[in-house]
Amino acid sequence: MFKNHIKIAWRNLWKSKSYSIINIIGLSIGMTAVLNIGIWVQNQLQFDNFYSNKENLYKIWIKSQNDEGKVGMNEITSGRAARALVEDYPEVEHAARMYWSTTRLMSFDDKKIKSKGNEVDPDFIRMFDFKLLKGNVDQALQETKNIILTESLAKSIFGDVDPLNKTIILDNKEPYQVSAVMQDLPNNTSFDFTYLIPLADASKYSPNWNTITFSSYVQLKAGTNIDAFNKKLVNIIEKKSNNELKGSLFLYPISKMHLYSKFEQGIPVGGKIDQVKLVAGIGLLILLIACINFINLSTARSQKRAKEVAIRKVVGAQRFNLIVQFLTESLLLAIISGTLAITWTLLTLPLFNKIFDKPLVLGLSDPAIWFSLIGFIFLTGILAGLYPAFVISAFKPIKSLKIFGQSKKIPLNFREVLVIFQFGIAIILIIATIIVRRQIEYAGQRDVGYNISQLIEIGMEGDMGKNYEAIKSELLNNRVATAVTRTGSSITSFAGSAFGGFSWTGSTPEQEKKMGFDLGRAENGFVKTLGLKLTAGRDIDYPRLATDSAAALLNEAAIKEMKLENPIGSFLKWGDNTYTIVGVINDYISGSPYSPVKPMFIYANKKSLYNLIIRTNPTSPIQDQLTQIEQIIKKFNPAYPFEYQFVDQKFAGKFKDQQQTAQLAFIFSGLAIFISCLGLFGLASYIAELRTKEIGIRKVLGASVSGITAMLSKDFIKLVIVSILLASPIAWWAMNKWLQDFSYRIEIQWWIFVLAGAAALLVAFVTVSSQAIRAANHNPVKTLRDE
Repeated sequence: MFKNHIKIAWRNLWKSKSYSIINIIGLSIGMTAVLNIGIWVQNQLQFDNFYSNKENLYKIWIKSQNDEGKVGMNEITSGRAARALVEDYPEVEHAARMYWSTTRLMSFDDKKIKSKGNEVDPDFIRMFDFKLLKGNVDQALQETKNIILTESLAKSIFGDVDPLNKTIILDNKEPYQVSAVMQDLPNNTSFDFTYLIPLADASKYSPNWNTITFSSYVQLKAGTNIDAFNKKLVNIIEKKSNNELKGSLFLYPISKMHLYSKFEQGIPVGGKIDQVKLVAGIGLLILLIACINFINLSTARSQKRAKEVAIRKVVGAQRFNLIVQFLTESLLLAIISGTLAITWTLLTLPLFNKIFDKPLVLGLSDPAIWFSLIGFIFLTGILAGLYPAFVISAFKPIKSLKIFGQSKKIPLNFREVLVIFQFGIAIILIIATIIVRRQIEYAGQRDVGYNISQLIEIGMEGDMGKNYEAIKSELLNNRVATAVTRTGSSITSFAGSAFGGFSWTGSTPEQEKKMGFDLGRAENGFVKTLGLKLTAGRDIDYPRLATDSAAALLNEAAIKEMKLENPIGSFLKWGDNTYTIVGVINDYISGSPYSPVKPMFIYANKKSLYNLIIRTNPTSPIQDQLTQIEQIIKKFNPAYPFEYQFVDQKFAGKFKDQQQTAQLAFIFSGLAIFISCLGLFGLASYIAELRTKEIGIRKVLGASVSGITAMLSKDFIKLVIVSILLASPIAWWAMNKWLQDFSYRIEIQWWIFVLAGAAALLVAFVTVSSQAIRAANHNPVKTLRDE
């Protein structure tokens, strides 16, 4: 019986080739979209969920509350936080700190490689149990000059030689012994390093509680109640800082960090999970549109299948058998579409990976993947074919065997609803694409507060520090640069932030407790090199003025927050250090381009300056300047490869997440329109076929091609107009909610909805009218003679 169902299904599909091709293309595109998205969603849901003791691993956050009751959260802590927990609370089994990622030069014999890694406490590798291919977990980071390499880095440095116990030189001066080789990090971990070294002296990075420079992690003992434990950490910072600072520590599960890292009033309200849900939902909607095509075309063709159903019932066929027959046809279509979708997924996955910057693969060697694929294909086939199977199998033999022309009595309401739903989704995606792109452009056009072009950043490495003045002199004398300075970190990010513990001329205790700054370290030439504007005072200039070794620059936001009327010459005390405010600079963006500028404190520093900033000469070709810069840098720092970054390109990288959303919205809106138009094309073709004789009679009576085209098109165009009217308010609500995440955002304009609606109408009209014109141009003699 089943074999017979398959034969009949294949014959029916082969008999109606155009109908089958439309369904196969639509379904396979929808399934391809879902497969690509499913691979990415699975990767996201498994982020940091593979550790053996994940239920006991937490990251330490700082929770603080200002006088207005607003709760702030920060995932970067003082180095003292982790030590305090492991020493004072028996529930804590392990604690580890991780310092900022650092790129360092690694040398072995004549091999030199730059790689990024971290300084960590020894307990880090016990807590996160990354697999060691060589070495011992308990000893890998016990010595201050031990180093753990990932497998790929070890291969790059040592080739096929066993790296264990070999000595490599870091930054041409520090010998480290390879104590372990770690398996390369999976692509679903929040960590990003290729080497680990022991955190030897944390005090130099975090001398007090209000200096926050570490990512800190703890492992609680099994069975610890996290809610009860977090209550113990309330006001711990206030207690440890002798009431100088306010704030609590808060433990948050590692397994939730990637997806749920957005907080409001100290409560997790979302994060990356919102993007995951959005992308997954869009993928399922694309598949739903494809399934709607199948349902629409199947029910539209039901008039041709009516006599077949009637004859089958007359000769004794049960409704169940008919349902099985029609489901077999839909499953056969789904299997063909699924096979195509797997092929297309393998071809399109590299493009998808490029959008998300993820090396994702479709693991066809895994039996579980095949089980999932087969289940997905069968589920799609059943969902697509279930409604048509029940509708067509319910036809009554007497009615079905009546004259074919009475088919108009079959209601089209359900198909109309489905068409409206299809185009509604497509219109929402078109509107979303326009709004996301406009938001990115709006933030990109925001005044960053400094001249971002012609700026190059180079990491201060090797001998560059001791030869800095010579390098600077040659760059300026050769007119390669118009200005040169150094900073403690990239100018597109902060060296850190600090809250509380500040006092200044005329400050009150209440102000001091809630005041916080984004921190920056700089030297003379900072204002000139960046092209900042001084609203008061001058730049740091400690080569000329010895007192400027304790000079500070504040931005306008800081002056406003501190309520300083005469800032120049005022004192700002931070911990044991006192700085003199020598200049006030305009607010410039160094954090998120979507957020307001925060108070900024830039202080003079001669030692911890790791970033060389060069403003190149705009009168010379940039490639010639880069060649000259490389020659000068290599002259004074020959052991290191020359590497640089354009500041404007680094700033552009801040739009990455939104650009991903925009690209996906654009791709999926295009797919939604294409699949919807496939359905319209099929329906229009079929309706034209049903009305062939009517069209012939109208032409004989004098109807024009344009009149017939309008007659056949108007019903479909009405449905698209209804889609526009229904989809527009939904799109406005969804995108308005999305925009609320940005402090600096666009206003949604009415013309966006008009443009999206016009685009959908145009595409739908071209699709339908192409078939209508074709039908209208048929010779009426032939159409009326055909029986």
